[in-house]
Amino acid sequence: MAPTTFSIPTLETERLILRAPKPCDFEDEAAFFDSERSRFVGGPLPRDQVWRAFAGFLGHWGLRGFGFWALEDKATGRYMGRAGMWYPDGWPEPELGWTLMAHAEGKGLAFEATRAARRYAYAKLGWITAISLILPDNARSVALATRLGAVRESSFEHPKHGTCEIWRHPSPDEVAA
Repeated sequence: MAPTTFSIPTLETERLILRAPKPCDFEDEAAFFDSERSRFVGGPLPRDQVWRAFAGFLGHWGLRGFGFWALEDKATGRYMGRAGMWYPDGWPEPELGWTLMAHAEGKGLAFEATRAARRYAYAKLGWITAISLILPDNARSVALATRLGAVRESSFEHPKHGTCEIWRHPSPDEVAA
């Protein structure tokens, strides 16, 4: 039996390399999910569940043809977090998402990475729209969604997280204008 293979493209921005997740990224993810900072994305979680989620980020590429990239600082090689496209079972529609490690926050990296992911989704995948699901008290993500040109559209009841806000990103034509 031949193994299933898929490829994850590498993108570059001014300061980041958006690449496939690597095993060496796991420790940062485990530390993130061990902290209260992870409360907006389903945490805190024990290591075994973080491993499943981490493997799921990679597997999403194989199942959907898109997913989260690992964000690597060009200057240092340090893992900074993840950003990309996400559409797990039960989601209302494809999403643009981001999560940064504590050492990466406040530098505009999520904006830089998510803009690159959105360009990819529109140009390479043919998306004509995208959403971001954000918990109402996640002020940093609301600010980023706003900076990306997204507007709050409605709500979505997630079975685990409760009420999430749906933030609609501008269309490819609107982004180009």
